[in-house]
Amino acid sequence: MATRLKPSAVVAKSDLGKKGGDRADVQEPLPLHPGARLSARVALAIALLGLAVWTAADFLPALIWAAILALAIWPVYARVTSWTTDEHSGSIAFLLTLLVALTLFVPMALATYQIAQQSDLLVGWIKQSRENGVQVPEWIARLPIAAGAVEQWWRENLTKPEAASAWLQSVNADKASDVVKTFGGQLLHRGFMFFVSLIALFVFLRHGEFIARRVLTTADRIFGDPGEGLAEKMADAIRGTVHGTIAVAIAEGLLIGAAYLVAGVPNPVLFIVLTIAFAMLPFGAWAAFSAAALTILVSGGSGAAALGIVAWGAVVMLTGDHFVWPTMVGGAARLPFLL
Repeated sequence: MATRLKPSAVVAKSDLGKKGGDRADVQEPLPLHPGARLSARVALAIALLGLAVWTAADFLPALIWAAILALAIWPVYARVTSWTTDEHSGSIAFLLTLLVALTLFVPMALATYQIAQQSDLLVGWIKQSRENGVQVPEWIARLPIAAGAVEQWWRENLTKPEAASAWLQSVNADKASDVVKTFGGQLLHRGFMFFVSLIALFVFLRHGEFIARRVLTTADRIFGDPGEGLAEKMADAIRGTVHGTIAVAIAEGLLIGAAYLVAGVPNPVLFIVLTIAFAMLPFGAWAAFSAAALTILVSGGSGAAALGIVAWGAVVMLTGDHFVWPTMVGGAARLPFLL
């Protein structure tokens, strides 16, 4: 006996057949064009890079300085590690990082100590000058030009307490103390960033070969064959800049330090170290030998000696910064003089 299907079952069966036919008619999505895939990858890479930069924005200066120092001392690290096994590369990286820390920390510590001492002396001198006035120094009478006019102006504006207080009213001892406190907070922050730079420097030295391979591979993919040459040129330029800056700063500090010894600057060795350290910064050595000249004047020394320090320091700095330094850096990086 034939079995009769229910109308609902017939409808369901026909629907299934219809749906199956629809599925068969649906085409697979077309593959993306290679250019679209490349654009998507580039956009994703840019987004990730932007996010990473935004996250580490506060630490970028420390990381950049660590990379510069790693490039500068990499030849030394590579030469020393070539004499030992790979197991000792971590120890060598740590020792070089420690050496860099001591080389940079000692001048900064001396400079900070000297600034702290001078700030206390400055605050005390301002208070004493407002109460008792500032007497005419002996070296003013020995000035070769306009000694009488300078002495007269000094007596009218600084000798009497009320005149000295009026002239120094813009200088507030309390504000000076606030400046010192702010300087202490900034010093603590810079010290922490310096510690971060040292950690990054150790990592860059320890894994320098891997990082260099990745950088060269990326440069080759982006720029083609000239990419590797461009990366090497940048490394040579950075290394030559650092080496030239250190060498010129040491030479300038020693030459200006000879003037300190001849002129009789108090604590000449300390001022020489400070001059070498500050000569690595723009206009830093100018501040150092100007402070040495002022120290001579405050301690009752000769005005001609102070003027000689400033004049000799200016000659050394102009010659070193505008002729010797560009020549050394340009020769190391194989760049023209103007560049």
